Amino acid sequence: MDPLMLAAEWWWIAPTVVGAGAVTAAGMHRRGSASGRRLAFDAAREDLKEAQYRAAESRRAVKLARAEYARLVAERTASRASASDVASARRVLKTAEQDARAATADVRARRVHLNVARAEIPLASKPERYPVARLYRAHDAITARWMDYETDPAKLIAYPSMSDAKDPATSAFLSAARNAQDLRPAAGARTTTAEFAAYRDAVAQLERAFDVAEHAAKARAAGRDPNAAPIWQDTAQQVFTRSADVLDKAAGAAASAFAAWNARSRPNADAEPDAPATEEPKPKPSRIWPVPRRDS
Repeated sequence: MDPLMLAAEWWWIAPTVVGAGAVTAAGMHRRGSASGRRLAFDAAREDLKEAQYRAAESRRAVKLARAEYARLVAERTASRASASDVASARRVLKTAEQDARAATADVRARRVHLNVARAEIPLASKPERYPVARLYRAHDAITARWMDYETDPAKLIAYPSMSDAKDPATSAFLSAARNAQDLRPAAGARTTTAEFAAYRDAVAQLERAFDVAEHAAKARAAGRDPNAAPIWQDTAQQVFTRSADVLDKAAGAAASAFAAWNARSRPNADAEPDAPATEEPKPKPSRIWPVPRRDS
């Protein structure tokens, strides 16, 4: 049979196969989202998009702060801005740069989370490995660790602050526990990406709050102040603060000195130029002829 005639007879097969494959892939993706198999991946992808948006905003803020700082430095040289204005703009620029670095680090971390979530997409036949089920287990594990302090008499005596709701760390943990419980999806219910992300963040906050409360309880049991920062950290903070103040003062002094020098070196356009000073002719030194020596 002629190949051209065969192609003309069966040309519709290729588009049909491609369309069926696309519909199958879309159905599998929708089924994975509906079953909760891809919730962690979808939430991590949304987090990455949000982090990228914040990073772009922070970079724009740095550009604006840098332009404002340059403008005020120029205004200071023209004696139209004060040294405190220049120092304030420099502090704003420093804060914007720090925020931009933090936003860039957040983007890198979100990319790692996305790669991990992609690798952890479980098989459809393993519902116990689904993201919501993993969060259930992490939530229940923290609750069991806290209940161990509540039910064990030895731990109750050794670490009384773990049962004291007036303690700041324990109070923060109990608040995080209520929030995580409120956001916990019902078993078997369909969970959206936003609901999963909120519950995931609540469980992470619960883990951090429990770690802080446990650390504080053990520090008090050992006779230490849990809120006391290390000496080197206080010293480093003091040195950093003083260095920032010195740099601000130095920048203001430099701007003031440059403005004063610019004002002195600027010629006065209204004043007439001074007549060049005439120098008096210097007298020529008289020439002294050497006296001939007489031979003795």
